[in-house]
Amino acid sequence: MSFAITLLILFVALGISWRYFGSYMANVYQGRVRFLHGFEKIIYAILDVDEESEQTWKGYATSLILFSAFGILFTYLILRFQGFLPLNPLHFGSVSPALAFNTSVSFVSNTNWQNYAGETTLSYLSQMIGLTVQQFVSASVGIGVSIALIRGLARKNNPNIGNFWVDLVRGVLYILLPIAFIGGLIFVGQGAVQTLAGPMVIHDALNNINQVIPRGPVGFMESIKQLGTNGGGFFNANGAHPFEDPTALTLILSVFLILIIPVSLTYTFGKMVNSVKQGLALLMAMFIIFSISLGIGVYAEMQPNPAVAQSHYVKQVNGNMVGKETRFGVPDTALYNITSTQTSTGSVAGANDSFTPLGGLVLLSGMMLGEVSPGGVGSGLYTILLFALIAVFIGGLMIGRTPEYLGKKIQSKEVKLAALGVLIMPITVLIITAIAVSVQAGISGPSNTGPHGFSEILYAFTSQANNNGSAFAGLNGNTAFYNITGSIAMILGRFGIIIPVLALAGSLGAKQTVPTSLGTFKTDNPTFTFLVIAVIIIIGGLTFFPALSLGPIIEMLLHGRFF
Repeated sequence: MSFAITLLILFVALGISWRYFGSYMANVYQGRVRFLHGFEKIIYAILDVDEESEQTWKGYATSLILFSAFGILFTYLILRFQGFLPLNPLHFGSVSPALAFNTSVSFVSNTNWQNYAGETTLSYLSQMIGLTVQQFVSASVGIGVSIALIRGLARKNNPNIGNFWVDLVRGVLYILLPIAFIGGLIFVGQGAVQTLAGPMVIHDALNNINQVIPRGPVGFMESIKQLGTNGGGFFNANGAHPFEDPTALTLILSVFLILIIPVSLTYTFGKMVNSVKQGLALLMAMFIIFSISLGIGVYAEMQPNPAVAQSHYVKQVNGNMVGKETRFGVPDTALYNITSTQTSTGSVAGANDSFTPLGGLVLLSGMMLGEVSPGGVGSGLYTILLFALIAVFIGGLMIGRTPEYLGKKIQSKEVKLAALGVLIMPITVLIITAIAVSVQAGISGPSNTGPHGFSEILYAFTSQANNNGSAFAGLNGNTAFYNITGSIAMILGRFGIIIPVLALAGSLGAKQTVPTSLGTFKTDNPTFTFLVIAVIIIIGGLTFFPALSLGPIIEMLLHGRFF
């Protein structure tokens, strides 16, 4: 299948789902979808939750943090005691404390960073009950936060932003479970492994050795891995393993599942604030950034690998095939990995570490711009809304009026919260990276020296602070230093943004709307779209350009070329 056909299929599928699935999600969170309401009520009774009762932003945030803390503890205990638990056919022992903590934080924060090889470290129980459960609920938490912010923008004189427990349950029951189940059936039907029968042992009579081929409950984990923009796979090779991503159809399905919720949430936003054009303006900003990144990234990877070209013995007619998935080729592998870093997914179909310097810069920039093109489930929308509020503030200053967005005045408090939300990630990345390159425990991590080694460290903390989870793969992250610092980055990257977002939702919801006038700065047209893009690029460029200059940019210059 040609790359052009792949893009056409994705464009048509996402174009159709944008409206219909986006509308469906709005109906879910407005309580209009009830086909599982009986089961829903049982869960509320167990949780002792009144589905009609709403919370202020402080109550919503408290519930979210307590639930996430419990998730970290629950997952940590499973990993620490997996050697005594069932469904462990290879008899793996307990995961070390630092790695168990890092993994628990990773999956609860929707990062899915993996400092281990799943098939040689974790039991089936750990993979299913410990990790896959978190892939559902962490994704639902992200969507719920974005819905809470939408409510704050849509309501007036109402400090309540919804009920965390209701949003969590509805996200899992009505959105994630049904689609993940259908996706899982397709993955398994195409050849992804789904079994509890343990590994397959094949005897090599010629060499008189046994080869152990790991298997497990892979297919359905693969589906929620992509749909929830989680990214953590059963196998160390992730989407490059044929048991996870067996055919061209599953590659297209993977990219579609990654994008469907973040893209469709812009329609959900437009419908819930009674202006689809507002959602379309944000979608166009996402689409433009994504398209430019994809074009540059695919072009870069279609060029010869500089290191291989120096040998003069290999003619690279298919571009940079180093580290690429040979079943899919360069363009489709690049599409998969770039989509994964433009969202908070982090799954890979090839080795990011083997991308050209310019290709690696594209992967990094997708995260450094805040992962808003289109970003993760929920996180992409609420992050781009923070940028939109900053853009509105700038636009209001330009026309000499109090900034307004959707009829709400954007004043000092809202601007400060938005600024805190967009700056917490770069501050976290730069400080922890600076520490890592200054101490021996950090310097000993990269497998490469020079600018590429620096890029491996920078990429790791950029990925973790953005709750992405992908890696350059040349970094030995399973050390006490990287497990602990990585956990700090993931916690700050997740909750350091969510809390200001929820505070912003509460502040906006309590405001009265003001009528539009001839002087109102319009936020549903191309001018506003490009202003949002400019704000995203300026903030990302000002914060990260010096660091990029020490990594992929200088690496490009050392090769005397920009790919």
